[in-house]
Amino acid sequence: MIGIERIGHIVLRVADVPKSVSFYHEVLGMETMRESPGAAFMSFGTLHHDIGLFKDKGEGTHGSLGMAHLALRLPGGDTELREAYDKLKIAGVTLDHATDHGMTHSFYFHDPDGNTLEIYVDVYAEEKGMEVMRTKANYREKLDIEAVLSN
Repeated sequence: MIGIERIGHIVLRVADVPKSVSFYHEVLGMETMRESPGAAFMSFGTLHHDIGLFKDKGEGTHGSLGMAHLALRLPGGDTELREAYDKLKIAGVTLDHATDHGMTHSFYFHDPDGNTLEIYVDVYAEEKGMEVMRTKANYREKLDIEAVLSN
């Protein structure tokens, strides 16, 4: 069994990112941690992001927009991420892709119904992760996470 700690964040596909940012900020009181064309990351103030908002690529319509992926936080670091990956591989799960987001290292896969799941570890302590997200600070040198997981 993999030792998932908690749900880390959810990514939603939305029709209008600025409108969604306004809603999550004004109605729910979330802080906009980072915003770029087609994407925004929102926080309730304790995580670098609780919700990611991504512009729908045109495949959805109102009522069918929604979850892009569910992120599951794993305590520890790259060693634990590798162990989780190995356990899923033994269970017959196929890795979709892995990535180094700068503040997190993660891999993605699908459940039996095709829902995308992400398992990740934080690279920084939460306060530093929030600072990196807010300031758009340069991330440290990117890790070749695919190579880490494939060894």
